[in-house]
Amino acid sequence: MLRSLYSAVSGMKAHQSKLDVIGNNIANVNTYGFKSSRGRFTDVFYQTLQNATGGSATMGGTNASQIGYGTQLAGIDLDMSRSAFQSTNRGLDVAIAGEGFFQVQDSDGNIFYTRAGALQIDPNSGNLTDANGYTVLGVSGDPLGKGPGSNKIHLDIPSQLAAKAVKTETINGIRYTLTSEKATTDANVSVNFVVDDTLPDGADAVVKDTEISTGSITVRVNAKSVFSSLTDLMDKVNTAITQANGGKEYPTGKLSLTAVPDGGLFPAGGLTGAEILGYNFDVVPGEMTLSAADSANNGIFGSMLAKTVSSVPKFTAEGDVEFKAEYIKATADTKAEWKITATVGTGADTRTFVGHIDSSSTAANSVLLKESPVKAGEEAGQYIEMTHEGFTKLSDEWQKAHAGADINTEPNPGMTSAGKGTVTASQDSKELGLGQKGFVLEGGTAGGTLSSSQVGVSILSNGVIEVNHPDKGKIQVGRIDLATFENPYGLEEAGNSYFQQTANSGTAKLCQAGTNGSGALQSSALEMSNVDISAEFSDMIVTQRGFQANSRIITVSDTILEELVNLKR
Repeated sequence: MLRSLYSAVSGMKAHQSKLDVIGNNIANVNTYGFKSSRGRFTDVFYQTLQNATGGSATMGGTNASQIGYGTQLAGIDLDMSRSAFQSTNRGLDVAIAGEGFFQVQDSDGNIFYTRAGALQIDPNSGNLTDANGYTVLGVSGDPLGKGPGSNKIHLDIPSQLAAKAVKTETINGIRYTLTSEKATTDANVSVNFVVDDTLPDGADAVVKDTEISTGSITVRVNAKSVFSSLTDLMDKVNTAITQANGGKEYPTGKLSLTAVPDGGLFPAGGLTGAEILGYNFDVVPGEMTLSAADSANNGIFGSMLAKTVSSVPKFTAEGDVEFKAEYIKATADTKAEWKITATVGTGADTRTFVGHIDSSSTAANSVLLKESPVKAGEEAGQYIEMTHEGFTKLSDEWQKAHAGADINTEPNPGMTSAGKGTVTASQDSKELGLGQKGFVLEGGTAGGTLSSSQVGVSILSNGVIEVNHPDKGKIQVGRIDLATFENPYGLEEAGNSYFQQTANSGTAKLCQAGTNGSGALQSSALEMSNVDISAEFSDMIVTQRGFQANSRIITVSDTILEELVNLKR
């Protein structure tokens, strides 16, 4: 009788514990990633009233007679079965379609395992976290070639590329584009090239600290220095800018200069700073010839030889050329000189070139006959280059014709002569003329940090985290790796749908999603609770009835005890 009382009490306690398990399951019927549990009973020790006996030849054996002392909760088992997925249309929600657990880490460094994949990006740290703020573990950065990891996943999304500031200027028929390596924080940056013949040897390009600011740079190029290419020039310019900026990179970064067309800008041996910034270069000479008769009979032209013809971008006149030499008397302020005028072409194509030879001219000097006036619509005039033997070396024929005349002091109307020849157009000749115009860099943007909402974070089936970068396109910035266990049923529940490994679960084995028996990831979905609510309610009813039956045993035992007490009266 007392045994039944104690047995009923143990049954009530066991069923109460089972009801607790059922209640917890039902409470978490809508908890993502929740794994249900079940209570498991076992009977307790027995009192043996009669031992079992063996049989004989004349009589059979008897079984043992035992009375049990009730039941107890033997254990609570996890149900690790997978459940259905719920679509969420949220890119950072992810479910595991198979075995495995997400790895997360709390602020104390403790590692937990979960099937709940409601992830988010912490705006402060940039780490990938779960709904409780625990950091998701795996691999940060480009995961290509990296094995499974258990490090904090920091989504280092590259900043939006700064738009390069740029300026294009057309100079003498050549289109030059100056481009910054990166954006400037200023709206405009003016870059001016200046030829400087006072710079010492070795100082190819100089930027004075007084001529550089956040909005303006003046670059002084040594007139005598030789540069092999535009790249060579800009390398030295960028070095000068950095030095003037206190050794720090200028906000625009390095500058680069390109030219279109760019063929043949720099001849073999390079160009001087003076040629690059202001003078004609890469000239392919044309031909200018005087007839023998003209050369012999027309005064000063007998001591002159046409050398080259150049143009910007092309010397268009072709045909006869007429020359005129006019003596100009010296004054108190000027030297005596020969003014030479050449007229090429006819009608609308006529070009006039003017040059001077004075007493400072020396043997083997040259004279430039510059176009004057410059033809309308052109940025710079063309020129004809001629060589001469010097002002004092006149032809014999001319001296005979003007015998006795003091050409240095006396004006002489007869000291005007003319000659004729022919000229052919030169090949394309270019004049860099970088000193003619400044470049004002425009259109640059500073770029900036990108948020996950701006790049559209997505998680691939293999755990790779991919973003759609506005400048770089699709790039990979991390990877979620999974953990598997030999005995996942041996994991210990830690609340919040977390589990911890135990001696019975074995050590976590890391792997990439979809490998080594782990499931692939499905984005925009969450794993629902595996609680079967109909089964739970059925089990609850049975457990309730069990509890009631045990309570009835106590009632009956109490009634019998009462009757026994009454027998004493």
